[in-house]
Amino acid sequence: MPNPTAAMLVIGDEILSGRTRDSNMHHLAGQLTQKGIDLREVRVVADERSDIIDAVQALSGRYDHVFTSGGIGPTHDDITADCIAAAFEASIDVREDARAILAAHYERAGTELNTARLRMARIPAGAALIDNPVSAAPGFTLKNVHVMAGVPSVFQAMVESVLPGLTGGAALISKTMRIDRGEGDIAGPLGALAVAFPDLSMGSYPFQKDGVYGAHVVIRGTDAAQVDAAMAQLDAAFS
Repeated sequence: MPNPTAAMLVIGDEILSGRTRDSNMHHLAGQLTQKGIDLREVRVVADERSDIIDAVQALSGRYDHVFTSGGIGPTHDDITADCIAAAFEASIDVREDARAILAAHYERAGTELNTARLRMARIPAGAALIDNPVSAAPGFTLKNVHVMAGVPSVFQAMVESVLPGLTGGAALISKTMRIDRGEGDIAGPLGALAVAFPDLSMGSYPFQKDGVYGAHVVIRGTDAAQVDAAMAQLDAAFS
C-alpha cells in the first residue's frame, strides 16, 4: 500500500514579502517523513480570502492531509479560520470548549480575555480542536485539513498533538553519497541506476568547493534492502 499523502499551505503576507523566514515547512517535512506520510506539495498564499479558500479546496481534494500554518491569531488579518469554514461551507462562531481553554489560560496569567483574544475561540462547526500546550489558543481539524498557528514553537507543538492520531505508512529511508565529479560525469550511471531501481527516488545536488566540482547523490525509499543495494552499486560505479 502506498503511503498517505499530504500538502502544506503556508499563509501570510510576511512570508511572501521576505520579512519572515518560514521554518515550519522544514519541521513538518521531517515529522511526516518519520510518520510515513509523504509531503507532496507546499503552497504559500497571501492573506487574501479567495486565495486561501481556493488553495484549501484544491489541496484538500488532492491529498489525504492538508496542514496549514498562520493566520489564526487575534488580529484583523488573522482570517484563516473563517476561510477554512467558507471552504467547507461550515458556520463559524465562538465555541464554548475553546472559550473555556482561553479563559483558564488568561485567568492564570492575570490577563483579560478581551474581544480580540476571544477571536481565537472561533471554530468552524464540526471541527475537532488541536491542543496547544504553548499558548493555549487551539488549532483545529476540519475534514482532512489541520489548521495550526504560524509561530514556530506553537506550530511544532500542534504538529506533535496531531500526528499520533494519523495513520502513517512506511518511514522513508534516505542515504547520501558524496561524489567528487561533475554532474555531467554522474548523470549516465545515475540514470541507469534509477532505471534499475524504479521504486527508489534519486537526486543529485551539485556543489563547488575549493575548486572541486561534485555532487551529493541522495537515494530515498521505504525498502532498506533496496536502498542499500542501490548505494552499493553507486559506490562501485565511482570507486
